[in-house]
Amino acid sequence: MNVMLPVLTFERPEGSGWGYEVKYDGFRALCEIRNGIRLVSRTGAGLNSRFPEIVTFWEEHQMSFSSWEPLLFDGKLAVLMNPYKADFSALRKRTVAGKKKGGRIPPVRYLIFDLLMVQGKPTENLSFSKRKQLLKEICSRLPFSLVPDPGHPALFQMIPFENDFCALQEKIRQNGGEGIVAKLLSSRYERKRSPNWLKLKNWKRTACLITAYNKVNGYFRVGVWKGKNIVNLGGFKNGLRKEEREALIRVMRKNRQSEDETFLYVPPGIVIEILFLEWNNGEFREPYFSRFLFERSPESCTESDFFQSIRTFPMEISHPEKQLWKNPSISKMDYLFYLDEIYPYIAPFLKDRPLTVIRFPHGLFGEGFFQKNGPEQVPDYVETACLDGIRYILCNNRETFLWLGNRLALEFHIPFRKVHSNQPAEIVIDLDPPTRNEFPLAVKAARLIKEEIVDRFGLAAFLKVSGNRGLQIYFPLSENSGLDWKDTRLFTKFIARYCVSTHEQLFTLERLKEKRGNKLYIDYVQQGEGKTIIAPYSVRANERAGVAAPLYWEELTADVKPDGFSMDDVLHRLKTVGDPLKSYFSVDNDEPIKKMIRVLRNEKP
Repeated sequence: MNVMLPVLTFERPEGSGWGYEVKYDGFRALCEIRNGIRLVSRTGAGLNSRFPEIVTFWEEHQMSFSSWEPLLFDGKLAVLMNPYKADFSALRKRTVAGKKKGGRIPPVRYLIFDLLMVQGKPTENLSFSKRKQLLKEICSRLPFSLVPDPGHPALFQMIPFENDFCALQEKIRQNGGEGIVAKLLSSRYERKRSPNWLKLKNWKRTACLITAYNKVNGYFRVGVWKGKNIVNLGGFKNGLRKEEREALIRVMRKNRQSEDETFLYVPPGIVIEILFLEWNNGEFREPYFSRFLFERSPESCTESDFFQSIRTFPMEISHPEKQLWKNPSISKMDYLFYLDEIYPYIAPFLKDRPLTVIRFPHGLFGEGFFQKNGPEQVPDYVETACLDGIRYILCNNRETFLWLGNRLALEFHIPFRKVHSNQPAEIVIDLDPPTRNEFPLAVKAARLIKEEIVDRFGLAAFLKVSGNRGLQIYFPLSENSGLDWKDTRLFTKFIARYCVSTHEQLFTLERLKEKRGNKLYIDYVQQGEGKTIIAPYSVRANERAGVAAPLYWEELTADVKPDGFSMDDVLHRLKTVGDPLKSYFSVDNDEPIKKMIRVLRNEKP
């Protein structure tokens, strides 16, 4: 089935009259709604059976569609990691069989970017801007989201367009997105590849050395120096002009080091620049030859430089090879890679919060210290706010987050409020066992709170391991909840007393550690003005480099360890099981909690 396709370009289009959309990595599909729903791939294959949740969503809302049928959408089936990036590897791994086995499969969303028919009337001859306007009108009247949002329950979501190319490009860069599709606002829909649609990818670039040529598949193998050895990075095939390819092969034959049936090997002396989207475990994603770097010495192509090229950092990385943790062995660059990957997930929890960090200038090999006051000189992109005589840093962008990481801030602690508000943004219960060995007590307390309070009173609660030795339960509040610190203290005190009254032999409210014995301390005092807590997804400065990792409630089993999630574990979880906090900012706890507090205020002591 023919669809309109963009032309690849390396430069943004000149002139006005263009609209810009986020390019998502997923399966292109037309969606026809006509007495049913039919998802069809570019090749004409039916996709309903592969993505049954899309069909189910339509079935649950089919009455909403009826007045618009027949409808025909064009869009992408994608697994959203954040509003600007989709995870294609997670999409490929999805199978219906996997769902039947009970595995947690990240939800697929149908991201709509065009409208080809409404009420049976074709719209392909309308201009792109008119089609988009009509699409937005329809989507606003259907149970859709008008923007891609991994936390929104709607599985049909619209991709809007923007007029500011640079602003959109920066958002995509910060969130690791695939790129931009530029569309001529006056263009009609053409079922072919057309220069009226242009795709500009979010290329990364690196310098590397050609080491071999695969005579069977036509790929050139490339690598970089690591000490005195060459490390293989992968290969590329596209980008060379015919005459460039032929000349390169001639030079390689003339200077060959060895040759077998498959490979022609050469000494690492030819330096080139490669464009690529991602690099994982010795493989480039969409590698593309850019140019020869005749002026660059082969010795300068090092693994350290390559790793820095994978990410675009806002500052020069000082001592990227510095070891921060011994076992597991984690370098500064490893840590910064994690921060770059995790930023879209931790960002909503850092935004507009006066930040306290714990810095370790020498990694876990030296002493750490708390830092609230920002330094006198900060980069232009760092926002600050003065509260109670302290000039706090507000980590409101990726640059600030990575800048703090480069200064070896290993822990990020946030208050329970935002800088512009004096009311709590959430309520948190901290379940703090005496040692890691008593962690099962925290598991028992969390289950009790979930079953006896959260479920009974219709609350929405989220769970995370502390990354150290305990568990923390979050109850999000809206910015206009009207609840104050006394209200939230009353709520946490009720939960703590309830747990102690039902299991006095296991739990305690005793603040003095020497008087707790082996009981779990339920810290309801932690919830208060001026207090802070470790941010979700922050690494902890302990020997294991545990992460304060969010969990799904059903994951709370005897196998869970409070510091058992490494940085790699967390990134893998986000790709395979999704983000347990994805709906955090869309739940409504205000009324149920207010109702409970009204009852508690009327209780006699």
